[in-house]
Amino acid sequence: MSNVYDLGTNLVRRIYEKRIDAPAILDISTHFPNATKFAAAWQSIRDEALAVQLTRVPRFHDIMPEQAEISANDGLDWRMFVLKAYDMTIPENLARMPTLGRLLSECPEVKSAAVSFLAPRKHIPPHRGPFRGIMRFHLGLVIPKQADGRPATIMMINHEDRRISDGECMLWDDTFEHEVMNNADQARIALLLDVWRPEMPLDMEILSRLIVRGVQVGMHYRGVSFAG
Repeated sequence: MSNVYDLGTNLVRRIYEKRIDAPAILDISTHFPNATKFAAAWQSIRDEALAVQLTRVPRFHDIMPEQAEISANDGLDWRMFVLKAYDMTIPENLARMPTLGRLLSECPEVKSAAVSFLAPRKHIPPHRGPFRGIMRFHLGLVIPKQADGRPATIMMINHEDRRISDGECMLWDDTFEHEVMNNADQARIALLLDVWRPEMPLDMEILSRLIVRGVQVGMHYRGVSFAG
């Protein structure tokens, strides 16, 4: 990542941490009650994800070059089929996943949505998300298993081992340090949503909206492609 990007995100994180006190793992029923809609439809979402032509899905650092340090670190793919990015929808991708597209239209608090394809043995090194105005939601679609039956994909969040299986979900604050290891010979597929944090202090609400707008302008200026 560029030094400018690092400095900017570190500053933003400090501002939010002073104003919003939040744990790493969040209560889904309190912070994202609509999660039940996605969890109930996980098999349909999985089937739609499996129908995506993976070779045409961009790698994460193709979309965001600033993330090359965590996406291109080991030469293994981390591909993202993006359907919505900071409130900007990608109609051609939504059309390929109609069940997920319908759910997104019903849940305006979801600001970004992508299906994450993590290659076998892929390791995403420790990193932190940029700002606390959104929360990260994971829904397992195809989660490989170890010989002992436990999920083979490990998410270390705030230095604690977290795992979800097919159809299971988790809501968390990605400004805490986290890393991911797919310790399997099979790809891991998961739905990732960025969800607006409810009931923020007014100044943080305003700042969050300004950040989202700034990201939208930046993506438009750079001509980011989400073609899948």
